[in-house]
Amino acid sequence: MQDITSFEQWQERLTQTDQCVLFVKTDHCSVCDGLYPQVAALESEYPFPFYRVNASAVPELAGQLSLFTAPVVLLFHEQKELTRFARIVPMNDLKKRLEELVQWGNVDHE
Repeated sequence: MQDITSFEQWQERLTQTDQCVLFVKTDHCSVCDGLYPQVAALESEYPFPFYRVNASAVPELAGQLSLFTAPVVLLFHEQKELTRFARIVPMNDLKKRLEELVQWGNVDHE
């Protein structure tokens, strides 16, 4: 998972790919620390990049994305947020939405 260290970097990454996943954590968050390895393990199964950001270190990103808790897993397609999982992330639901994101990428949306 690639780290995002500024809001500008996030905006640049978002414009460079049609689809991606953003994992948002904060400092001293045991739920974040427990969920991260599970989400990171999925990265090799999908054809789009996964990014990680610490909202404590990049508060502008948290503000711009209206993130009020952590962890949060966001799925993006064509620079738009498609899905948001906050705090409790059922892995089966996340995998289902990731598969849907793959399908969105395989369909021509003109």
